[in-house]
Amino acid sequence: MTTAATAPYAFFSVRVARTRRLSPSMVRVTFAGAAEEDLASFASGGCDQSVSLFLPRPGQAEPVMPAYRPGGDFAPVLGAWRAMPETERAVMRSYTVREQRTAPDEVDVDFAVHEDGGPACRWALAAAEGDRAVLLGPAVADNLSVRFRPPEDADEVLIWADETALPAASAILETLPAGTRARVWLEVPRAADRLAPATAADAEIVWLVREEGAPSAVDAVRAAAPAGARPYAWIAGESGSVKALRRHLVRERGIDKRRVAFVGYWRRGLSEDALRAADAQ
Repeated sequence: MTTAATAPYAFFSVRVARTRRLSPSMVRVTFAGAAEEDLASFASGGCDQSVSLFLPRPGQAEPVMPAYRPGGDFAPVLGAWRAMPETERAVMRSYTVREQRTAPDEVDVDFAVHEDGGPACRWALAAAEGDRAVLLGPAVADNLSVRFRPPEDADEVLIWADETALPAASAILETLPAGTRARVWLEVPRAADRLAPATAADAEIVWLVREEGAPSAVDAVRAAAPAGARPYAWIAGESGSVKALRRHLVRERGIDKRRVAFVGYWRRGLSEDALRAADAQ
């Protein structure tokens, strides 16, 4: 099993190259460097690579940020950003990289969108070619923001994701080699949000569509009989569902907690800012 080392992160100036509506609840924004070399040292290290995206507030032409040097120490800049007035500083939200390409350097980020979404959702829905943003992301591939790291002896991969984690889950499935046994539960708001990922793995994918009255995450997973003797689980999405699923897998299924990767991307009833504040307490 690969062990991630603490890796340097850096700020990257980017612009919108193009956008694409993937489904009623998903918009893809493709970013290029604001200048030709601005993404040259960006290094997405895995299928669920996390980055921080800084976006302009309404009425701003670009994100309001402290001065930063490409490749420089990110920590003082982040501290200076936190010290700025909240009503002026750039909006910061966390996302996963759907895909990184080189020649030209581009990064895809998929946004889960809905009618009553927050500032990042509204920005994604209105994003147009040339719009400016800033990424805080990895400068080396092996970094602590990559969580999907199955051990070599895993005989089954279990995945649960809601629409906010669908980009990462899809990227994971695309990279699983042929012969890998995977059982996957993907929760989305609407039937038209079923964006079937391509995979060479022996994957059983169950779509949990909320508008069709799908069961809860735990009920859906609990109904599936255990198959592998040495499973590895990756679960991501709404924090309450993630917590309940992890408890089920560890306490009821007896899976070693070290073999369960989990991350709460959001919490029902809380904005990301409020969630960060709650987690810091």
